[in-house]
This record gives sequence, C-alpha cells and structure tokens, in this order.
Amino acid sequence: MTHNFHPTLLREYDIRGVVGDTLSDKDAHAIGRSFATLVRRAGGKRVAVGYDGRLSSPMLADALIAGINAAGVDALNVGLGPTPMLYYAASTEDVEGGIQITGSHNPPDYNGFKFVMQGRPFYGADILGIGEMAAAGDWDSGEGTSESIDIVDAYVDRLVEGFAGGAFRIGWDAGNGAAGTVIEKLTARLPGEHHLLFTDIDGHFPNHHPDPTEEKNLADLRKLVAEKSLDFGVAFDGDGDRIGAIDGEGRVIWGDQLLQIYAAAVLQDLPGATVIADVKASQALFDRVAELGGKPMMWKTGHSLIKAKMKETGSPLAGEMSGHIFFADRYYGYDDAPYAAVRLIEAATKLGQSVTELRGNMAPMVNTPEMRFQVDESRKFAIVDEVLDRLAASGAQVDRTDGARVLTDDGWWLLRASNTQDVLVARAEAKDEAALTRLLAAIDEQLALSGIVRGPQAAH
Repeated sequence: MTHNFHPTLLREYDIRGVVGDTLSDKDAHAIGRSFATLVRRAGGKRVAVGYDGRLSSPMLADALIAGINAAGVDALNVGLGPTPMLYYAASTEDVEGGIQITGSHNPPDYNGFKFVMQGRPFYGADILGIGEMAAAGDWDSGEGTSESIDIVDAYVDRLVEGFAGGAFRIGWDAGNGAAGTVIEKLTARLPGEHHLLFTDIDGHFPNHHPDPTEEKNLADLRKLVAEKSLDFGVAFDGDGDRIGAIDGEGRVIWGDQLLQIYAAAVLQDLPGATVIADVKASQALFDRVAELGGKPMMWKTGHSLIKAKMKETGSPLAGEMSGHIFFADRYYGYDDAPYAAVRLIEAATKLGQSVTELRGNMAPMVNTPEMRFQVDESRKFAIVDEVLDRLAASGAQVDRTDGARVLTDDGWWLLRASNTQDVLVARAEAKDEAALTRLLAAIDEQLALSGIVRGPQAAH
C-alpha cells in the first residue's frame, strides 16, 4: 500500500492544500501513518492531535487519527482550539509528538497540518520525508487507541500562571478563528475591562478574514477601540499563533514593534540576552535591542526556523514581522498569540507606560508593505544569487542570512525568495519618503538586471 500527495501539498514549514482538490481524507490518513511511524521508530507511543475551526477540520482529524492508529500509535485528541493549545499539549502531556490541523490564515477552503516532534519543530526535510515514506509505503502497522481530553481550561490556567500585569481596558478580536473560546475564558480571568469581537468559532469567517497582519482586517478592532476609548486592542489569526495589535490611537503595532516592547521588558529580567527577529524586521528593532543591552540576532523567516534557532542560542524571546512571537522566558518557546497578549499587558505594567506611549516613542519610519512578485520557480533562488553576486562586486553592505538585506545611508532593502510559493519578496524601510524612493529604485535596478519587472502585486 502506497500513497502519493499532490506536488503542492508538502511545504517548507507545514502541509497545506485546498480541501477536495489538493487535500483529501486519504492524504490525512497517510500523513498520520507516516508521522506516527517516525514517532514509533524513535521509541514513542502517543501523538497529540488538535484542530482549528474550519469546516473540513473534524473530517481531516478523524482520518489523521485513523492513520496514526494504523501505525500502532495511540492518539490523544485535544479537540477544537488554537495551534498553541496543541503545542501546549505536546509540551505537557505524555506524548512524543503533536499535529494541529489548521488552514491558518488561508482562505476558508484551505486546510493543512503543523507538526511538533519530541519538543522540536518538524519542517523542511522532515516534511518531505513524510511524502517519501507514503510513496514507498514505508509504514509500521498495528492498532492504536484514541482518547479525547478537554485541555482548554488547563491551557488557560497556564496562560495566566504567575500573571503580574495591571488592569487595562482592552479590545480582543478573535476573527471567528480557533482561539475564540480560549479568549473568552482568558479575559474572564484577567483584571481590567475586556471587549470581545467575533469569538464564536466559524469556519465561514463571516466578519473579516482572520489575518491581523493585513491592516484592512483590523478595521473592526479599530472602531471598537475608538468608540469605547480603550487602551489598546489585540487580534488573532485563524489558528491563534500570530498576534496583531493596535494602540489607543488606532495605530498598528507591527510584529517587530511588539518585539521592541517585549524586549524592553524581558531584558530587564535577563540582561544581555539574545533576541531574535527575522530578516523582514525593522533596523529600529535590532538597534533598540542593542541599546537595551541585549544581543540582537537576525535570522531566516519562518516559524520553524526561528524556533530551531532559539533552541540553539538559548534565546528567551524571538519574533517575526508576521506576528509570530515566541517566549522561552517563563514559557515553552513556541508561538502563542493569546500568551503574547498576556505578556503585552505585563510589559506595559512593568515598563510603567501605556501601550500607546510605548508605540508613540518609536522612531517614525517609512516603509513598504511586503512586496511579492511571481517568478518562475526555477529562477527564484537563482535571481537572489545573481543579485548577491552583483552586490558583492559593488562593495555594498549586505547581510546574507536569508536572501539579500542591504544597509545604506537611506535605510535598508531586502530581496528574498519565498520558501512556500513561486514568488520573490521585497521590502524597504527608510527615514523619509525621498530615501524610500531611492531604495525602491535600487531594488528595481537589481531586478531589471535579472530580467524581472516589479509589476502589480501578486495576492498571497
């Protein structure tokens, strides 16, 4: 018995597809059986499974658990909830791995799988290995059991454990995503006044798309904060591992700006610690971490890559532009947006300033959103290499951590290949509009030399 997956299904950090087109219950069964076989061969006996609020999630969960059991491994079903709740189960229950069924922030017809294996991220070659095992039918056989537990209350207990924050007036937008129930229970246990939006879990996403990194999705939260004069607002993506935030004036606090706030609080307790951010983060963040006496570290974009780097460096705090925030300080080191919201309350309390003041104190920068342009998959990495070669020849100041990040007197620009799609990603940040125009011209010049024009934006 063998199984072949659609070629687009297996991605760098997770598995993702369109249900009924590139992703079926048979795929879920094969994924469960391959992953459980790896767990069993590593001496493990049990895998935790959770799922998000998408309409297809229960069906995929049943098939996944059947696949896990077919490999002779037991399943611990923690049910409906955010991805970090599954990570919590994998960190605290007697299991050797975990799988969350989630489409994250993709359109409603998508779904997929995120993995953790023996406390470490499972990505890249690990995920390709699942495909190879299925294609070869390289599976163990046996009969496993399936047990369901309700872990929501234990998880919420952990979110507020040792809470040392004050009382604020806060807006919370769950976007009808999988964190809704958790947010209801969490806010009931926090001091202050809490106003909740869209906490009913609904895979149709009737109000707005659950992706807080797109400013248009924050409109409802902005309106709530303005109408009720709240201190700040937080929003969550579809599976609750990414946070978005706005201050009391409705200004967005982007992922790298949140990280500045968290770093100021964490470095008070852990002076000199390493703080990691991805290559898309503002120079202002890296400069601020150094100013606070921390060690700033730039690393590759991708939640699995950042988690692995944190483990390697012993970093207590990391974050991505996209709103994945990772606390290993007093926590487990995975990206957990409800926990990040709790730590924002704590940071404002500890730093003795409102979230609006903390956001207002940041140096104003002008920057582009993430620009994405479609390129042929076969040219994707080659173009970045060509650009790096030309920059090296010109003596430019370049960081090669993940693509090309070029520092100039005007600011910086970035060009990197996406790991998940056939696109190049560019971003630039400067001190003023004129400087930003010069940075964009430098990007366009490099692209032109490789035969690419920065055209209309590809949707992502």
